[in-house]
Amino acid sequence: MTTLSAAHDWNGPGPWILLVPLVWIAVVSLVVLVLRRTARRRGCAAGRPEGPLAVLGRRYAEGDIEADEYRARHAVLTETGDTRPRKGGAA
Repeated sequence: MTTLSAAHDWNGPGPWILLVPLVWIAVVSLVVLVLRRTARRRGCAAGRPEGPLAVLGRRYAEGDIEADEYRARHAVLTETGDTRPRKGGAA
């Protein structure tokens, strides 16, 4: 009387073992895709809007405004806004 164990009937992992690397490649690709999309979205919508000087420079570079208008607006944006006379200065 012989009993066959499961170990004697096993013929190896079978052809499905070829799918394991493909599943891992798909998982890694999906993670990379999600991370890249998330990073791209955060770069645009992370509460860091383009500053006024950057907008002005971009509009000048694109030709939307002329050099005179650029200089005038740049001067307005970069002035300190302090028009009070300074102590010790000529009044």
